[in-house]
Amino acid sequence: MSAPTIRDVAERAGVSKSLVSLVLRGSEQVRPEKRQAVLAAVAELGYRPNAAARSLSERRTRSIGVLLNDLRNPWFVELLDGLGSRLHENGLHMMLADGRLNRHLGEDLTRIFTELRVDGLVAVGTLPGSDELLAAAATRIPTVVAGAIEPVLPHVDVVAGDDSYGAALATEHLIDLGHRRIAHIAGPGVAGALRSISFEEVMDGHGLTDLATVEQGDHTEEGGYRAMVRLLTAPQRPTAVFAFNDIACVGALSAAEELDLQVPRDLSLVGYDNTYLARLRHLWLTTVDNGSHDIGRRAAQLLVQRMRDPRRMPETVLSEPRLEVRGSTGPPSTE
Repeated sequence: MSAPTIRDVAERAGVSKSLVSLVLRGSEQVRPEKRQAVLAAVAELGYRPNAAARSLSERRTRSIGVLLNDLRNPWFVELLDGLGSRLHENGLHMMLADGRLNRHLGEDLTRIFTELRVDGLVAVGTLPGSDELLAAAATRIPTVVAGAIEPVLPHVDVVAGDDSYGAALATEHLIDLGHRRIAHIAGPGVAGALRSISFEEVMDGHGLTDLATVEQGDHTEEGGYRAMVRLLTAPQRPTAVFAFNDIACVGALSAAEELDLQVPRDLSLVGYDNTYLARLRHLWLTTVDNGSHDIGRRAAQLLVQRMRDPRRMPETVLSEPRLEVRGSTGPPSTE
């Protein structure tokens, strides 16, 4: 038995093929009773629109290319949830590509996306060495950067968290608890620099510059672990540590436990991003919520707006972080 066609739907509903097409595209120009008749016919016949044919007729694919910095980072995955939900509301779907794999293979995935005729492009996170590629792609398709404040390109919107403010929240929290010897495990890129600078500025503002330590790490668990080992084996170990992200904070926690330190009795820890890792009951990390879901939804909305008006002035939107206090921070030990 052959699959039902749009002609079958039109005959069942007693309307024209063009009206069926309007209903399937979500047009508001159709009277409610006609719309209901078409939708009922679609359900009864089990009709599925031919996406390829519709793309050819509309000169659109209704697909958005999403180039992700690293699929292993749970913060980016949560951002994708917000991005995908808002795109779906606008009749669009995502095509994902892993930027880390892209770098290993030496492929230009922005070119592949343009060859696939995607209607828009979202670059999620900092993509090293991609500035020129994104700039070139943005001249051909609407482009938005999400989760990072770089690169800044013509006609490209940017949606990210306020890294300086988030780092200040974490540092002030530890100082308010009574900590003075505080260390920061720094991360890479512009986000890492902004968080490190903010940490140092807050410590300096409280007259604690000589007690502040910045230990270079990265965004991985191993990087957090190694940085914490160096901090805890120094002559004057810190009583509190603010890590670049939750993953590095988990590595820092492992190092502390190996040295028989109890968190938060002997050492307070703060992460960043409020990923599912921080919410695991046996970790229960105090962390900075960087608004990943909201950033994703805002990025999708800006992309939809740019698809409608490609030449409008670009926007930079910073989501305001908030501190989530859980079980990994407390006052310094009096022993």
